[in-house]
Amino acid sequence: MTVLVTGGAGYIGSHMVLNLVDAGEKVVVIDNLSTGRDWSIHEDADLVMGDITDTYLVEQTIKQYKVDAVIHFAGSIIVPESVADPLLYYSNNTAKTRNLLQAVVNSGVKHFIFSSTAAVYGDVQVEQVFETTPKDPMSPYGRSKLMTEWMLEDTAFAHDFNYVALRYFNVAGADPKGRAGQSTPNATHLIKVANQVALGDRDHMEIYGTDYDTRDGTCIRDYIHVSDLTQAHYLALQYLRAGGTSDIMNCGYGDGFTVREVLSAVKKVSGVDFEVREVPRRAGDPPIVVANSDLAKAKLNWQPNYNDLELIVKNAFDWETYLKTRNR
Repeated sequence: MTVLVTGGAGYIGSHMVLNLVDAGEKVVVIDNLSTGRDWSIHEDADLVMGDITDTYLVEQTIKQYKVDAVIHFAGSIIVPESVADPLLYYSNNTAKTRNLLQAVVNSGVKHFIFSSTAAVYGDVQVEQVFETTPKDPMSPYGRSKLMTEWMLEDTAFAHDFNYVALRYFNVAGADPKGRAGQSTPNATHLIKVANQVALGDRDHMEIYGTDYDTRDGTCIRDYIHVSDLTQAHYLALQYLRAGGTSDIMNCGYGDGFTVREVLSAVKKVSGVDFEVREVPRRAGDPPIVVANSDLAKAKLNWQPNYNDLELIVKNAFDWETYLKTRNR
């Protein structure tokens, strides 16, 4: 049997493919390469060029490769962009996922793992976010993901189909073996952008808002290493295959770092004291978002291996250095 990874040429998706191939799984990727890179996909995985909104393509891929599970990453992820262009996000993250689910149900695939987000919670104003914390997303990005969670719940009720939705927090870092990383040139991830500034690819770093009610005035986030995150997905796959029931789980470390603390870590790892400018807040950014992941640890037996901010930064910095060399 084969695992279908949508968006498998993207940042998290390419790491998921690595995880699956390392585990001995057969893998096929569907990606339209709008933001992903075909060279980032492991050579042992097959790539089908196309869009998940194409139900016929998805059904034919499932049939041809004998797919028994889908891990779904394809979509748009930039919060400020979603505020500026909400219809794009309701198209890419909600409407297209509806088509994907139709193809999955039509094809009799019973296991589905969804890349959700902590953005479904909104401005939580609590020390840690539990899965039961009320959902009040502050952006179309968060709303589009929450809508997909609702679609999954309804689909699982109506069909022979089960799922795990993983709500993860701020994904960062790169494959510790140097095989993959965040490769989108204009990505907005804090650690990637800071590393680009340290390497001279950008001339300064901006902090969006310094007047939040936090220990240094900047936003606090729970940064999770991408390899720990993909391992949670693989454990979710095993859980479903073993007969686990549909569920939604957080993925984070339970520790938060401010923007200033992250930038200090990047300066320490890179050895570069780059320029930082303070600018107004961005729309859709809550002050504090930190995970409680006890449910994933209990149900999936998930144990993070890379819970170290400087390690996360170093893996990301090493990848950014590799990209700089590659693009010369």
